[in-house]
Amino acid sequence: MSKLYIVPTPIGNLQDITFRAIETLKSVQLILAEDTRTSGFLCQHYMISTPLQAFHKDNEHKVLENTIHKLSSGMEMALVSDAGTPGISDPGFLLVRECLKNNIAVECLPGATAFVPALVVSGFPTDRFVFEGFLPHQKGRQKRWQALVEESRTIVFYESPYRVQKLLLEAKEYLGEQRNVSISREITKKFEETFRGTVAEAIIHFVKKEPKGEFVVVMEGKPKKQKDTDEH
Repeated sequence: MSKLYIVPTPIGNLQDITFRAIETLKSVQLILAEDTRTSGFLCQHYMISTPLQAFHKDNEHKVLENTIHKLSSGMEMALVSDAGTPGISDPGFLLVRECLKNNIAVECLPGATAFVPALVVSGFPTDRFVFEGFLPHQKGRQKRWQALVEESRTIVFYESPYRVQKLLLEAKEYLGEQRNVSISREITKKFEETFRGTVAEAIIHFVKKEPKGEFVVVMEGKPKKQKDTDEH
């Protein structure tokens, strides 16, 4: 019976993978990998001999039809990204949508996702939050910021070390320099750390300390206005 498994992989520490994920990767007939070299290293570490095929943002449209054809013929496949859960700021959405259109079963295994630990350790409310992922580099970026000006929920971004300062400077412009922020980098890795403070303090921090590693930036939502104590 044809089936696509969405399999989360470690975001840093190789031990952060479930027994079920390993067994699934061993049992399927093909693993669709964002980067076959990265996934190859993981497979070698856990003695997984399943064939790998490239499936990433630059070729997913091109190989989508053939992949659906293979799945429809009865194959079982697993989709993995370089790190974390496929479909969360990684390839996966198009394939899942096409599978559902073609009545191909899709099952997503639970596992690592970078924003969850960063959100939890931020100290900001976790009952309601908005995940923005990577902001557009140019087109549409300003509109995304404008839409967040009145956002009261906790806001989560992904960012590279090369653009984290740009993100903070824009946050200062649109949300204010006193907005509190929690910035986690290298989650689960040896040099994991989290900076907490205001946007203004974060800008100064990363001027003094060059940003390195992958970042999850968590910002508090717009604070509620305090009620006038003189109201009756």
